[in-house]
Amino acid sequence: MRVFRVHDPFVRSQLAIAALFCALGFQYATWASRIPAIKADLGLTPAEVGVLLMAAGVGAVASFPLVPVLMKRLGSAQLALLSTVCLTVVLLGLAAAPNYPVALLVMGVDGVFVGCLNVAMNAQGAALEARHERNTMARLHATFSGGSLLAALLASVMTAVTSSVGLHFGVAAVLLVLLGVAARPGLLTDDAPAAEEKEKKGRSKWTLPSRMVLWMCVAMAFGTVTEGAMNDWSALYLKEVAKASAELAPLGIAVVSGMMVLARLFADGWRSRWGDGRIVLSGSALAAAGLAFALVAGGVAPALIGFACVGLGVAAVTPCIYVAAAKQGSEALALVAAMGTTGLLAGPPFIGFVANASSLVGGLAVVAAAAVVVALCSTQIRWTPVVADRTLAGQ
Repeated sequence: MRVFRVHDPFVRSQLAIAALFCALGFQYATWASRIPAIKADLGLTPAEVGVLLMAAGVGAVASFPLVPVLMKRLGSAQLALLSTVCLTVVLLGLAAAPNYPVALLVMGVDGVFVGCLNVAMNAQGAALEARHERNTMARLHATFSGGSLLAALLASVMTAVTSSVGLHFGVAAVLLVLLGVAARPGLLTDDAPAAEEKEKKGRSKWTLPSRMVLWMCVAMAFGTVTEGAMNDWSALYLKEVAKASAELAPLGIAVVSGMMVLARLFADGWRSRWGDGRIVLSGSALAAAGLAFALVAGGVAPALIGFACVGLGVAAVTPCIYVAAAKQGSEALALVAAMGTTGLLAGPPFIGFVANASSLVGGLAVVAAAAVVVALCSTQIRWTPVVADRTLAGQ
């Protein structure tokens, strides 16, 4: 029996790293899709569910001091595979959690390994781009969304077949193992960020981040605020402000997510043509302008147009910042990734606070302002100059 092999080293590694991105999106969306069942099984109140979700975010932020150490000792490839295995075990642990305190502990551990895998897989993606001089990070981030979609479809099927969360998560664990097995042979074992850290090791054990890394942190935090807040508040805006019907209200999330996936499939070509700096600046400006237009014009149609602009504009922002941070070393990448998690964690509640104090229009105006902050930060980051991308010649 002949085994199918990919001979192009770039494509082989690209598919392997894409499997990691897919695994992270799949694992996250799998447990998120069964929150109602977990709530019912453990008898949780809405407030306790909120704390449960918060535990994963706190764990991800807490992983920051751990990630650089593991990156140095294991390398990004081994850390990514270890994290994938641990996230598989965590999924099974959540299904078997007998009570709320244990579930909180499991979710905290989940957040730690999400943080580890997030840094490791982005380090792999950045190393792949550097090694082959071909852009791919945006497409890799698109596979994260693909993993989330796969998890949603599986959840729909499993929910129709059985009410057992344990059986559902067991099937999901098998798929996660298969993704890890598929990723292992093609991962890079000598990525640039890890090599750079070895060179810095003799100079200082702890170093303060540079000014440019701090700009990256701010850009990542506000970029994820923009990205995450739209998923949380777009449907409510359509229903309560734009007066959309119950059938049209969910289209806000669909438009933002759909445009993000579509844009990420093409964004690597845009990066090759115009450079990461221009993509981040123009994309965040488009998101701010589109959302501002939606809020000023009012109505369903302007809202959907504005939301589409947000999805299109922010699609390549985080991939570009991850690439820039990875070139500064694993500590910078871990810090920037932690700030991204902080933005996702703190952004939606803050928007809710502003909306409660003023209005939902005022809350989403803060989201537009966050996109403006990303645009301003992008002008302070030293981006890699545009070079001839071998993708055009290789494909």
